[in-house]
Amino acid sequence: MKIIITIGIFIAFFQFLLLQNKKGKSLPDKILSFWMLVIAFHLLSYYLHLNGYWIKFPHLIGLTVPFPLFYGPLLYLYTSYSLKKDNHLNKNDYIHFLPILLSYLYMSNFYFFYTAEEKRLVDLGQIHDFDSFTNLLLLAFIISGVSYTVLSLKHLRKYKQLININFSYDEKINLQWLHYFILGIGIIFFTAIIVIITRNFLGFNYPFNPDFIFYSMLIFAVISLGYFGIRHKNIFVDNIIIGLQDNSTKDSYKNSGLNDDLANKKHTELLALMESEKPYLEPKLTLSNLADLLEISPNYLSQIINQFENQNFNDFVNKYRIQAFIERASSNNQFSLLGHAFDSGFNSKSTFNSVFKKQKGCTPSQFIYNQGK
Repeated sequence: MKIIITIGIFIAFFQFLLLQNKKGKSLPDKILSFWMLVIAFHLLSYYLHLNGYWIKFPHLIGLTVPFPLFYGPLLYLYTSYSLKKDNHLNKNDYIHFLPILLSYLYMSNFYFFYTAEEKRLVDLGQIHDFDSFTNLLLLAFIISGVSYTVLSLKHLRKYKQLININFSYDEKINLQWLHYFILGIGIIFFTAIIVIITRNFLGFNYPFNPDFIFYSMLIFAVISLGYFGIRHKNIFVDNIIIGLQDNSTKDSYKNSGLNDDLANKKHTELLALMESEKPYLEPKLTLSNLADLLEISPNYLSQIINQFENQNFNDFVNKYRIQAFIERASSNNQFSLLGHAFDSGFNSKSTFNSVFKKQKGCTPSQFIYNQGK
């Protein structure tokens, strides 16, 4: 186990350095970098404990006790700021770290005024000054783990909606890996919560050290998050992005500056543009690109597509791509179906297949086969 912990420490520190030297760092990169540093020191502290350094150097005891409370807020902030163009945290974001600050303030008496021997006795459970505080800290960790995992999943769902509103592609902005990572962190939280409840509150004695499971899972998460996080680029840096709004009713646009006459005119121009210039053939077409062609704001264009077509931008553009594919594939069988898909504006086989099945209810090959009967 010590070898695994050692590997985890070096990987966390290494990924921290990689993120620090990443060109064009976004705020999520900075958050992830700090998270890697927190994990590295957390693992280092546990490694020193395993090797008996807390006994030799008792002033190390308790230095990272509040560290588990970092994980939930950092997961939430990393996910949340992947939705934004901000380069700095808002003042309110620091409130998430208030429990950590309060924990250190409460433990300041232990850090500065307890003797080395008293610290050893606290660690061995022979002095019970911090028993209630420890239970409170464990309860805070349980609440933090559950609540921030749920909040992160909600923000990720919002991220996916933003992609559909602003982009006609998702090959390089697909955050399915982050969805799995959030679930993975949730599993780690759940595992730790089960151990805490059974061991600390119900008094169950495990025949092995259950901390090994938690830290092994954490190291695997470090490797996964570091790999995908370093490769991830913030798509909202160089694009004009519009936010989410409730488009379910006409009243949702009652405060919009777009009047009915202009909306009807631009909708007619939009349909004509899609037929004549075929902008959907550009694989990386964005809402702002199409809005520039129509000389209208991205917000207005999104409103027009929602109101007149009852679709988001992604579905609207892909409808034309699917129709172009069908026309090409039906009239020319010299090229593969994937080749026709690429010529129609798609640049990913997986995206093409999923979009086609969503719109037509069957696979492309099944559709073309039925058309030929």
